[in-house]
Amino acid sequence: MHATASVTPAGSAKRSAALFSVLAALVITVLKLLTGILTGSLGMLSEAAHSSIDLVAAFITLLSIRVADRPADDEHNYGHGKIESLSAFVETFLMLASCLWIITEAVRRLFFREHLSLTLGPWPFVVLLLSIAVDFSRARKLHQTAREHQSLALEADAIHFSTDIWSSAAVLLGLSATWLGERLHIPGLEVADPLAAVAVSVIILRVTVRLARQTIDNLLDATPSHNADGSRANIRRDLSRDLTAIDGVLSVNRLRVRQSGSSFFADLTLGMPRNLTFQRTEQINQEATAAVERHLPGADVIIHSVPLASKAETLHDRVRAVAARANLTIHDLTLQRHADGLHLEQHLEVDETMPLRQAHDLVTELEAEIHRDVPEIRSILTHIESEPSTIVQPSSLDRDRQLELRLRRLSKTIPGILDIHDVLVTRMGGLANHGAFIQVSCHCTLPDDLPMARVHELITALESDFKRDAPEVARLLIHPEPATDNRR
Repeated sequence: MHATASVTPAGSAKRSAALFSVLAALVITVLKLLTGILTGSLGMLSEAAHSSIDLVAAFITLLSIRVADRPADDEHNYGHGKIESLSAFVETFLMLASCLWIITEAVRRLFFREHLSLTLGPWPFVVLLLSIAVDFSRARKLHQTAREHQSLALEADAIHFSTDIWSSAAVLLGLSATWLGERLHIPGLEVADPLAAVAVSVIILRVTVRLARQTIDNLLDATPSHNADGSRANIRRDLSRDLTAIDGVLSVNRLRVRQSGSSFFADLTLGMPRNLTFQRTEQINQEATAAVERHLPGADVIIHSVPLASKAETLHDRVRAVAARANLTIHDLTLQRHADGLHLEQHLEVDETMPLRQAHDLVTELEAEIHRDVPEIRSILTHIESEPSTIVQPSSLDRDRQLELRLRRLSKTIPGILDIHDVLVTRMGGLANHGAFIQVSCHCTLPDDLPMARVHELITALESDFKRDAPEVARLLIHPEPATDNRR
């Protein structure tokens, strides 16, 4: 995506607010400057200086927003949002400079009695009241836009213009006190105007310090202290709480959140049980992403998952975890306790085209890994099975009525088996020179509350009895299902 991409609706709204701010600042600055020159009021001149700083800041904000809304590119992978923080940082220096100038002039007038005479009239009061009305309007518009689109530059402008209301009110109070002193012949009130200027500089300094702290934190990638909706929050604490509440997350090893312009970025490292499937891990990642987006909508979330051994792991789980780490498939694990320790028997599936030597080396390596990770196991016996890698085309799919009847008859002799149905007899074409073989598959109905260990026993008993009764059958596949799910 190139930087010349079309402006988004959010970008258009931000630019519109910034442009309105520039035009308003220009008009107010000119009015205050002319009024300050005509009246000789330091308070008014200080307001003009403050507004001129705001004009420069508003113009910088407008330019920064145009750059910040550009999409990420090859040189700026995280976008250009930091330019808003940079422009706000520049504004803090401009505001500090205005503070120093105002305080210097106030000291000259308060202690050296320079330029204390003022030429007062209705015009300064009209300008200040107009300034307060305009500042209130644009501060509200900027704050709404900044909050809606997470713009630090617009928020800085909104803060400036919010303080302009109070500083204008301070100058208005100073001019009123001076005018009253002239009418009532109270000499002490002549210093009200420079005192108002000092009040303005204090307001500017206070806002500058707060803005500088916020922009520096943003430039240094400090963890945001606000949710995307502007509400104060401890992002790390809230996110850690929500992430650890997800089923399957054992720990939050690393949590990093940063903000660039209106965009948020989250980098997570989550500990998960090592026996999870890849699909389940992806589901947990999606839940974690949703948890982050509840606090920071639209955040760019990167999750690194770390496999951990959970406290609930059994010895069987630990063995399976070793095989899964080597990307191997094992089944029918049996652990037996002998006098010298535990003995493990397992079945390992390998590709049917794999040479015996390679398969044996694979088993040797797997058994060595199991001994290292599960030292309680003293001996291991691995049965190697070939997993077909080709699709065998059946030569016949006809049901063999006699085999089906024999299977049904045997099932009735085993207590616990409720029903046998969907029996399918398949006569497969032979591999190599070994001739054809017969495969039988069926569905077996069992009680709903039967434990899986008992289910396995009943199925194994039926397989053994049927193979003794029908030795010509090479394979019997039985699918167990609960009685309430029997929809025959």
